[in-house]
Amino acid sequence: MPLLEVSRLSKRFGGFVALDGIDLAVAAGERVGLIGPNGSGKSTLVNCVCGTLANATGTVRFDGAEMDGLTTHERTRRGIARSFQLPRPFATLTVADNLRVPLLYTVNARSGPTLTPAELDARCAELLALVGLGDKATRLPRDLTQVEMRKLELARAMAADPKLLMADESMAGLSHSEVDDIVTLLVRLNERGITIVLIEHIMRAVMKFSQRLVVLVSGKKIADGKPDVVIRDPEVERAYIGQ
Repeated sequence: MPLLEVSRLSKRFGGFVALDGIDLAVAAGERVGLIGPNGSGKSTLVNCVCGTLANATGTVRFDGAEMDGLTTHERTRRGIARSFQLPRPFATLTVADNLRVPLLYTVNARSGPTLTPAELDARCAELLALVGLGDKATRLPRDLTQVEMRKLELARAMAADPKLLMADESMAGLSHSEVDDIVTLLVRLNERGITIVLIEHIMRAVMKFSQRLVVLVSGKKIADGKPDVVIRDPEVERAYIGQ
């Protein structure tokens, strides 16, 4: 059974069809790259999976349960997390406190034992070390570099203890070496058991990261398979790569 299963998903904005009958299955532990030109429906698909938008038709199933009708925070507590292209941390809170908020909101809100203050501190330290920000715990977000802000954004998503991470353009505007740094981090998160769907325009990063590549164009899925095969598909070259 796939961890994430999207079936015949459609979404309209007035007369504009943003998604047109999308089918997508993602296995537990998989690394999937989701690409397509601007306006192809990538963000709309992510928003429908995460609950920010309600799909017009079709279904979203996650970990064997139907997600339709659940709010964003309910889906987050089921194990779906996302990061955003434009990080928006709490500007007046320290880097560590930016992680305490989602930890309290998600982990402590679930049924079962809550984190003690000492456990909360330990979890924050673990997450910061994981993303390479262990020495920035007491700093404010304004003190971070661009790549460090992206790492904080990923750590905030990871604070929800997700099974699935939707990473939305985590590398936009970064240098060549910084892109490699984020790819390495995402692979490390995947090796810890997190299923990851990467939405990205930087093809070098997508090809390095992805085990499977999915291509959207004009709200339709036009390709889905091994990256080296998909990238040579004439329809993909015509619609996306050649642009």
